[in-house]
Amino acid sequence: MNRKHANDLDWHYRSDFHDELIGPRGGPRQAARRLWKYLRGLDRNELLERRDACEIAALVAGITFRVYHDEGSADRAMPFDLIPRVIPLGEWQRISAGLEQRVTALNLFIDDLYHEQKVVRDGVFPSEILAGSANFRSQCVGVRPRYGVWAHICGSDLVRDADGTMYVLEDNLRVPSGVSYMLENRQVMKKVFPELFEDIDIQPVDDYPARLLDMLAGLSPRPADDPTVVVLTPGMFNSAYFEHAWLAQQMGVELVEGRDLVVDDSDCVFMRTIEGLQRVDVIYRRIDDAFLDPEVFREDSVLGAPGLMRAWKAGKVALANAPGAGVADDKVVYSYLPEIIRYYLDQDALVPNVPTWRCSIRSELDHVLANIDQLVVKPANESGGYGMLIGPHASRKERERFKRLVKADPRNYIAQPTLAISTCPTLVPGGMGPRHVDLRPFILSGQEQYVTTGGLTRVAMRAGSLVVNSSQGGGSKDTWIVDVDGAGGS
Repeated sequence: MNRKHANDLDWHYRSDFHDELIGPRGGPRQAARRLWKYLRGLDRNELLERRDACEIAALVAGITFRVYHDEGSADRAMPFDLIPRVIPLGEWQRISAGLEQRVTALNLFIDDLYHEQKVVRDGVFPSEILAGSANFRSQCVGVRPRYGVWAHICGSDLVRDADGTMYVLEDNLRVPSGVSYMLENRQVMKKVFPELFEDIDIQPVDDYPARLLDMLAGLSPRPADDPTVVVLTPGMFNSAYFEHAWLAQQMGVELVEGRDLVVDDSDCVFMRTIEGLQRVDVIYRRIDDAFLDPEVFREDSVLGAPGLMRAWKAGKVALANAPGAGVADDKVVYSYLPEIIRYYLDQDALVPNVPTWRCSIRSELDHVLANIDQLVVKPANESGGYGMLIGPHASRKERERFKRLVKADPRNYIAQPTLAISTCPTLVPGGMGPRHVDLRPFILSGQEQYVTTGGLTRVAMRAGSLVVNSSQGGGSKDTWIVDVDGAGGS
């Protein structure tokens, strides 16, 4: 039986953008050479069989997410592409240092805002921007979390522009999600391409759950050798419930809902178990501030537990991320990060921001309104790709509507150029096609810092689309940090 060879696919791959695997002359980049040679050595049937095996492995693992606007809000399998993104270790080490720098400055900034507000008094951060913050929590003023850390888990989104520069697009400091997909993607690839992991020096990522547990345990207010850590979820109807359950299972801790927790008169938190109440030391909460404690925030919330804020402020329980950390999870605050890094660390940012126009500044607002057909306009506190305008792809009616929104509430909007973000070869009908990608690494902060070796590469599965969010039809890829010099270990 003659099998059709993979070269019958369209291997004349070409991207009009900076490509993560293929250089401008059409050959693979150094870190991707072994991968590309291997892929080209597969025949067509083998390649498609590997793709099918990836999809089956992902389904067996239960890798799903939920889209609320879908009829019935049914769980979906996360679209997964078998061709990984590859980044050389030397470049990643520079990016990792920049992410640590960034989160260090963010935690100093948050702590300052809830205490002296020196950054405001010194004119580095405008008081009117703080006054208009949707996520500044007055209930957190004066609280000092352990180690001065508020954002214990951060997911910063990175994009690469046409000239190869890697930028931070935004920081996610409230309840960042996606790390379980990063870890499961790696397990899927190991099952489907075991020989590649023997031949290529790919840096591991599977220590994340242990690192997360160590960081959380280190926040315990009690000097216990084995503190009780729990993951607090809104429940099975949350879009990221798979991740909540997966992380709890991987760390070997309990997954709880608000109704499972009780705060006593001494401000200690207990978990209901079949053997009675058990003291809880650390809560990794996956619930927004507004729903965390009906005594303090939304009275109608049934997702959190009454008294959690009392317990946290009394130092009887640690909450990660800390309530109030979202004050820095704001796209307007993001625009000030270069100044914030210089103010607190006396350093220039190692990983730059995307150039950003602040609509709260009159001259910049005028520029945005005059050039809205060329810009991406984003609200300060939306996520998941919702609520933004991609000017070049929008209709005239949509652009006019956005002009009215921006003029009505300029503090709530920023604008950025439409970046020519990088692509990665993706398996499409007939061969390989370029699809735009971003990257979400995760940074843990406690007594020490840790950055994942790579992160979650999200891919826009539709040709030409710049929207990578799973809620908007995006998928994901494994991310390989490859030691091309053999100096980093495996």
